[in-house]
Amino acid sequence: MADIADKKPNVNAKVKKAKGGGGGGGGGGGKKKEVKKETGLGLTKKKDENFGEWYSEVVVHGEMIEYYDISGCYILRPWTMAIWEIMQAFFDAEIKKMKIKNCYFPLFVSPAVLEKEKDHIEGFAPEVAWVTKSGKSELEVPIAIRPTSETVMYPYYSKWIRGHRDLPLKLNQWCNVVRWEFSNPTPFIRSREFLWQEGHTAFATKEEADKEVLEILELYRRIYEEFLAIPVVKGKKSENEKFAGGLYTTSVEAFVPNTGRGVQGATSHCLGQNFAKMFDITFENEKGEKAMIWQNSWAYSTRTIGVMVMVHGDDKGLVLPPKVASVQAIVIPVPFKDADTQAIFDACLKTVEELTEAGLRVEADLRDNYSPGWKYSHWELKGVPLRIEIGPKDLEKKQVRLARRDNSLKVDIPMVDLVKEVKETLDKIQQNLFDVAKQKRDASIQVAKTWDEFTAALGEKKLILAPWCDEQAVEEDVKARTKGEIGAAKSLCSPFDQPELPEGTLCFASGKPAKKWTYWGRSY
Repeated sequence: MADIADKKPNVNAKVKKAKGGGGGGGGGGGKKKEVKKETGLGLTKKKDENFGEWYSEVVVHGEMIEYYDISGCYILRPWTMAIWEIMQAFFDAEIKKMKIKNCYFPLFVSPAVLEKEKDHIEGFAPEVAWVTKSGKSELEVPIAIRPTSETVMYPYYSKWIRGHRDLPLKLNQWCNVVRWEFSNPTPFIRSREFLWQEGHTAFATKEEADKEVLEILELYRRIYEEFLAIPVVKGKKSENEKFAGGLYTTSVEAFVPNTGRGVQGATSHCLGQNFAKMFDITFENEKGEKAMIWQNSWAYSTRTIGVMVMVHGDDKGLVLPPKVASVQAIVIPVPFKDADTQAIFDACLKTVEELTEAGLRVEADLRDNYSPGWKYSHWELKGVPLRIEIGPKDLEKKQVRLARRDNSLKVDIPMVDLVKEVKETLDKIQQNLFDVAKQKRDASIQVAKTWDEFTAALGEKKLILAPWCDEQAVEEDVKARTKGEIGAAKSLCSPFDQPELPEGTLCFASGKPAKKWTYWGRSY
């Protein structure tokens, strides 16, 4: 994307001064400067002024990723993996309730299998990476690295499914995939290798497949709205935008107001019987007749984490929703001169212990070579939802101070109410992040009933809701007419929750009778 380039942030750039004097701990001015220079604390770019460079800075300085020496590949650091594991734990438990089982298929795909489904491979062909050599020897037949696993898995579905008692077959795998050829890679959002889960299920009837498509889509909505605090729209993709080779595609769509771009958050596809025909996946039904299976595939990836950073992050750094934060609260001692430092440290450790026993993810920052002000800025940059400060006056009054990352509000609470107050505050932060994000998203939605209204809204970085005739040629025409340096507009989804479409409403682009309301915009 033109607004985000795969640029390493300049870690040697002049950085903002941290609160409380910047720099390091209790030493002289020289030591403070040295610590500040080593850490590169703070961001040099503002979210509203240079979104692309701000994003690159925040994911690196927030210790989410590190750039790798192969373009489009990134090191996912523990701060990121903890978020992924929390989402994984939720989703894995939910699909197991649906009797979906985990498995693992190989990374490599033979050309013959990959190219079996014509529409499917045409959709992925530009992104397929190939292994062509072993040591110094050329391989007789190149081997593809999976861009997705339909063609990897389905030859074996044909082998395993024989009769109606073998159905449904419901498998999921947590793995990595590689999609190689593209421009402007962006951490999390558009990378050459990424982590995801991909579910592949087979049923005897279309009704079963249709039901599961929506059940999985609801789990994806919950990941975004309940865990990542990001509002999404559930809907159906157009024929142009559906999964290559599938029957229909549903998705959850997010929106980044700062860039005016939609993000396909996760997809749940009904593949119909197309792949079953290609791979000869048939079964004997209860009447003894040969029948073809119905299939679904569905996936969400580490892209989710990038959307979270884009939506919630600010000029101080990351802002993590408590439900997915690796550390939900950080306890920081604030010892003044001549204070009983050990007593303060003991109170900090006791606070961590009490909150940890209550099931919260809490740590203390007891490093003595950094000032409290430096620590505040450090943990704000990393997006920790709640800061708990304990100083000598707090010990005297038997209280702690809570400082929220989302809105900077501070409040003193009695130590006896610690667990209750911290839990309630984290719940409020989670809800507030969602409410603010929804308010910003909703303020970006613009209804456009004519082409002029559409182009004006597009220029204002809006998420456009427009009446559409649902014709592929018209969508192609919209793309062609809006093509420019920052990318063409396309349909994002037709929401399941359709506003009323008055009789006689015309398509914004063709002037033909409109059949539905559809969201349009530029996208990642």
